[in-house]
Amino acid sequence: MKTFFMQIKCDLGKSYEVASALADAEIASEIYSTAGNYDLLAKFYVDDEEDVGHFVNEKVQIIPGIKDTFTVVTFRAF
Repeated sequence: MKTFFMQIKCDLGKSYEVASALADAEIASEIYSTAGNYDLLAKFYVDDEEDVGHFVNEKVQIIPGIKDTFTVVTFRAF
């Protein structure tokens, strides 16, 4: 499994709707609200064969209310 994190910037007033949509889609293992430049932080796992870019474009960025994303791909857990 590949692990990656995504910071998500939402349209104004849409953070809770986006977080609910992510939870309902059951694609994120963890979802947090954050302060700063982004509104949400989500943790994802995909199979080793799955392309992170396609996953992000086809399953996450299509959610209404998402304005911008920043993806952090991880390599190893300590």
